Amino acid sequence: MRQENAKNIEIFNPATNELIRSIPRDSKESIQRKFEGAGNAQKKWAQVPFEKKKKAVEKFKKLLIKNRERLAQTLTAEVGKPISQSRNEINGTIPRLDFFLKNTKGVLKETRISKHEKLTWEPLGVVANISAWNYPYFVGTNVFIPALMTGNAVLYKPSEFSTLTGMEISNLLIESGIPKDIFVPVMGGREVGADLLNLPLNGVFFTGSYPTGLVIAQAAAKQLMKVQLELGGKDPVYICEDVDPKNSAQATADGAMYNTGQSCCSVERIYVHQKIYDKFVKEFVDFVKTFKVGDPTSDETYIGPLTRKQQITILEDQITDATKKGATISIGGSRLSGEGNYFQPTVLLNVTNQMKIMREESFGPVIGIMKVKNDDEAIQLMNDTEYGLTSAVYTKNKKRAEKIMRDLNSGSVYWNCCDRVRPYLPWSGRKQSGIGSTLGNIGIQTFLQPKAWHG
Repeated sequence: MRQENAKNIEIFNPATNELIRSIPRDSKESIQRKFEGAGNAQKKWAQVPFEKKKKAVEKFKKLLIKNRERLAQTLTAEVGKPISQSRNEINGTIPRLDFFLKNTKGVLKETRISKHEKLTWEPLGVVANISAWNYPYFVGTNVFIPALMTGNAVLYKPSEFSTLTGMEISNLLIESGIPKDIFVPVMGGREVGADLLNLPLNGVFFTGSYPTGLVIAQAAAKQLMKVQLELGGKDPVYICEDVDPKNSAQATADGAMYNTGQSCCSVERIYVHQKIYDKFVKEFVDFVKTFKVGDPTSDETYIGPLTRKQQITILEDQITDATKKGATISIGGSRLSGEGNYFQPTVLLNVTNQMKIMREESFGPVIGIMKVKNDDEAIQLMNDTEYGLTSAVYTKNKKRAEKIMRDLNSGSVYWNCCDRVRPYLPWSGRKQSGIGSTLGNIGIQTFLQPKAWHG
């Protein structure tokens, strides 16, 4: 867990709850100084040739590859992500960087409308990136890389749960040639985030929970700054009767439990056609039984500790609510004794959409599986949510899949896959899953403001 006092953030290993390190916390005064320095430097940075900015990001990419093992070990130590998955995150960040390196220049291109009219793009200015702990490389680079490449200065507040990784990222960017006043780390928790939002920023880009996102939007409204929020999800999957139960069960179990279920696009609800329900459930549970829970530094571990100890209480409450309302526990159902924030991989059956487990974000290795009669019932249940991040359907019939996907109210829809983010497509949420988009060309343009030239 993380504890923040007046001067320091204390960082604990979630696998052992032992203190790793104590980091100085930014004050209102230091944040103000960093903001002023960034504001002065940003105007010069905006004029730096694009190719020089690109070269710095190319060097950052090389440094990520060169230091992968050390960076992965740091990430595993402070958030509890299994080491193989920490390596996967860093490896998977490289194609994201390649996308921005390849496509940013085209987005910046001037558009000639007529002989005397044109459209150009300018950076927003100084933006805050309040980032996430569950995928600090994936989520962070989605924001600060295109922000930097389009000429913005970034006040970067890593989550207090991934402070050490945030420091690693900052050091590598500076080593890559990004000026210190252009990418500026701001260390601290909720209070520091609030201090940031009191500044006259030109934009804030936040990844986290809906309640926190709402607070940020309300605070930012006073400054009339640009607000982009990547929030949570309660992402559903529908398993049609024409698919192989084993393959679809293993794919969705991985989608539900990878990173110990701590992903905004983790599978959190599964609806299975009644014709293959029993076979699917058996294959799903059998596969979950193979997941090794334990030491996140071991290459064999698939389920590590929860990063936040308080999440255990949330999972316990959801399971208690479900069982009181008629659900049954097929496997798991409780925290593991001993050191660390461990929770058993859990599968609940006989669930309904009236239960918390099917309505509230779990963010842990817990899943509910529900039987449905047909496509119409599945669609109705999948859309019965306050969230709208991702939805998936498994079927052999492409036409059927597209019809179902067209009716799903979410920013991303998947056919025969789940829990996936590709840099060439925009990543956006609907309803309480957020506003705005990262990734894709839209996710580059979001850091720019248009200027219309008339003659």
